[in-house]
Amino acid sequence: MQICQELSLTRMGCGTWAWGNRLLWGYDESMDDELQAVFNLCVNNGVTLFDTGDSYGTGKLNGRSESLLGRFSREYLGSGKENICIATKLAAYPWRWTRQSMVSACKSSAKRLGKNVDLVQMHWSTANYAPWQEGGLLDGLADLYEQGLVKGVGLSNYGPKRLKRVHQRFSERGIPIATLQVQYSLLSTYPVTELGLKDVCDQLGIKLIAYSPLALGLLTGKYSEKGPFPKGIRGLLFRQMLPGIRPLLASLREVAKSRNKTMSQVSINWCLCKGSIPIPGAKSVEQAKENIGALGWELNSGEIAELDQAAASTDKKMVQNIFQTR
Repeated sequence: MQICQELSLTRMGCGTWAWGNRLLWGYDESMDDELQAVFNLCVNNGVTLFDTGDSYGTGKLNGRSESLLGRFSREYLGSGKENICIATKLAAYPWRWTRQSMVSACKSSAKRLGKNVDLVQMHWSTANYAPWQEGGLLDGLADLYEQGLVKGVGLSNYGPKRLKRVHQRFSERGIPIATLQVQYSLLSTYPVTELGLKDVCDQLGIKLIAYSPLALGLLTGKYSEKGPFPKGIRGLLFRQMLPGIRPLLASLREVAKSRNKTMSQVSINWCLCKGSIPIPGAKSVEQAKENIGALGWELNSGEIAELDQAAASTDKKMVQNIFQTR
């Protein structure tokens, strides 16, 4: 079964970035109609993979995002309904360390979604701080596939060394790894250019998913060095990053103008051209339309080379997820 389509909508609702977890901060029920419209628009346009996580909630880590996504999927009545694929990530919380804890967590996610999870993913590896914990969690992930509770399994924030070990572990049980999700964009090429993850994924038959393909909005062209800036830590990051990424933004702007596209669409299309599945977020119909505009065309080799060179020469890079392993 094909688990992934070309482009995914991720994280239903308002969000803030905090150590790899996206929470539905500021959510209230008045947003539901808009979010349902976003979901409907995406599925109508062939976007059928939706990524979430059991730690995405209202700040209480109660899986609110899964509940909303399940509801939107049930209430959608248009074409493509049968192709909707819901992926969730199970957090490696300290209190989860047995294989049964992962099975129970996935069953809870399924209950919130109102259906079985299609693609279940390990949200992050514990190798950087508690390597003893990971074995049980991985075994539980594999159990879910063997028990027929999910259609596919994937990983998130794994580097090539850890990925190969897990692949070997799963291969011994005859379980394929469908996807690997990492932070990847023109401002975060590290997983591919330095770790060589794309080559490893290709060798192992794993599809690479690119989260934060717009670098939290830095690649949209909507922010300038003079401000205004987003609130909180994101605003501080933008103040530090924007002066150092002028050449990259200039190249993006030039390519976007020549293509009659937006900088966001060029950034997302670049990820597609690199053989990854980008999962930009959308909390409004306008944002969803913009994301969808990245489909149906391709950057040429010259444009890709220009953007690659601009990205390589950029003074500033996005900070890597603290859970990313080697």
